[in-house]
Amino acid sequence: GLTPQSIHRTGGYKVQGKSDEAAKRLIEEARIVENAGAFALLMEAIPMELARTITEELTIPTIGIGAGPYCNGQILVLHDVIGLFERFLPKFAKQYTNLKTEALNAIITYREEIEKGVFPSEDESFK
Repeated sequence: GLTPQSIHRTGGYKVQGKSDEAAKRLIEEARIVENAGAFALLMEAIPMELARTITEELTIPTIGIGAGPYCNGQILVLHDVIGLFERFLPKFAKQYTNLKTEALNAIITYREEIEKGVFPSEDESFK
């Protein structure tokens, strides 16, 4: 599927394996990787039905990043899941909370307590 280190060769961050030819190539490459001794296969940004086909054909676990629900496991970037970066959320990611606001509020409070001499106090010091 997508290999971020090769985005300039593949035309950017685009879904891979959409054409029949490209899908067949990815299926064959998955078999080659398994036969070479891989213990798992990471599939990124491929159509979910292609991911299902590859998962069903291989005996090793498949891990998906934007590859749909039929992989054996899923990976997401933690910052996307917990809402630390608001400007961009990949189509395949789901934001479960918005910790950016809470984190910023905590940092502001930390700075204010240092400026006021409230932190660190004796409670946060060794005696």
